[in-house]
Amino acid sequence: SLASTAITCYTRGLDLRKETEDVLCPADCPLWQFYVFGDGIYASLSSICGAATHRGVITNAGGAVRVQTLPGQENYPAVNANGIQSQVLARWASSFSVTRTKNTALEAVGRSVSTARPSTGKRPKKPLDKKAGNKDCKADIAFLIDGSYNIGQRRFNLQKNFVGKVAVMLGIGTEGPHVGVVQASEHPKIEFYLKNFTAAKEVLFAIKELGFRGGNSNTGKALKHTAQKFFTLENGARKGIPKIIVVFLDGWPSDDIEEAGIVAREFGVNVFIVSVAKPTTEELGMVQDIGFIDKAVCRNNGFFSYQMPTWFGTTKYVKPLVQKLCSHEQMLCSKTCYNSVNIGFLIDGSSSVGDSNFRLVLEFISNVAKAFEISDIGSKIAAVQFTYDQRTEFSFTDYTTKEKVLSAIRNIRYMSGGTATGDAISFTTRNVFGPMKDGPNKNFLIVLTDGQSYDDVRGPAAAAQKAGITVFSVGVAWAPLDDLKDMASEPRESHTFFTREFTGLEQMVPDIIRGICKDFLDSRQ
Repeated sequence: SLASTAITCYTRGLDLRKETEDVLCPADCPLWQFYVFGDGIYASLSSICGAATHRGVITNAGGAVRVQTLPGQENYPAVNANGIQSQVLARWASSFSVTRTKNTALEAVGRSVSTARPSTGKRPKKPLDKKAGNKDCKADIAFLIDGSYNIGQRRFNLQKNFVGKVAVMLGIGTEGPHVGVVQASEHPKIEFYLKNFTAAKEVLFAIKELGFRGGNSNTGKALKHTAQKFFTLENGARKGIPKIIVVFLDGWPSDDIEEAGIVAREFGVNVFIVSVAKPTTEELGMVQDIGFIDKAVCRNNGFFSYQMPTWFGTTKYVKPLVQKLCSHEQMLCSKTCYNSVNIGFLIDGSSSVGDSNFRLVLEFISNVAKAFEISDIGSKIAAVQFTYDQRTEFSFTDYTTKEKVLSAIRNIRYMSGGTATGDAISFTTRNVFGPMKDGPNKNFLIVLTDGQSYDDVRGPAAAAQKAGITVFSVGVAWAPLDDLKDMASEPRESHTFFTREFTGLEQMVPDIIRGICKDFLDSRQ
């Protein structure tokens, strides 16, 4: 459409929803207020109108800009141009470029310039549909508050006030953020769940009513409990929305929180730590583990930790914390190996397998697939059967629920014939993985075979790996170890599996799942 969207001086690249969007920048944006990262290719954290001015696409008179979304980068440079000093950024998850729009009549079309009010230096208030809340902030948040003797009744009340202010500023609503509260004390207590309230007023009231429990802070115990029990669908967690735990810690934890941090990451939960009144030099002797923050947060890149000197006068800390919690694309722990992989199974249907063994192969595939969170926005499964010929049983986009995938696996019919494994790998790389290559998920191929291939497997497997597919080879009975190793990704030892009997496939299931998760994590570091 030709109509362009009027934006403000502060609209960032990550606020846009489309791949390519035509926008209108208002006139007289205050140059010194622009945040711009990079040069030519800008981190999506940057102001769009700022980047357009920096690039020379528009002047201070504002005007039309075409914004193109691009992948993330490392090392965005700082360059001074057209009165704007852009800043350095080590890495960001997405970028954009700005160009002049082709159509100069654009200004006259659609929502015209007059809707972009001249900036007074304040962001024009978007009319907020009160019930819906802030739709731009997608988050399911558990506030894990400190209810220990360490913090005491007086500071506990200040903590409640702070959490209340954060909750209000988040813009809670049916389509905005949802929040719940867990109190850490001797034993953790879930005070209310995500589903209990969808309006800020109700949440504020519930926070006011919280009673102080006392006891040790046992933050690790509470964090683990929250990661495991709080974010279930029954309790109101929403599919595809980042799960966040904000841990408030007065001083230091009374137990170990490293293991809880690991559990939270496995469950796809983003842990933030807000540490208040961190231990002073003379207290350090009482702290079990000085590096407790780095061990519990989602990533210790500085984004997930937040420090406040005391509980007194915390108002100015509210907004920066809210901005972090609403930075959807920074939630690095939402993606886990369980919800962010595509697994293709390549199944040997040659006559040496036989009917009853073929059933055992299908059972093995089902047991691996079962471990993953299969959905339209999660992990995906595909299966190809081969003899001399190949047959796509189902592709990655055919089934988007676990039930449908498992039933499709059960319904695979045994072909029976020769063995051309190399051809089959090429076929699968091209036809099954080809359409997925720009998707967000990491790609895995599991090749199951019981014998020698009639063709070369090394070339096709190398091509699959070059296309970004990690290959596991699973051999049974007469499958030659050299072939299996030639197909497998590096390190070959951990990607090659063999069993004499088809009944031995069952024991391999946990190792294959662990292997996929290890590769997934290594690729994210």
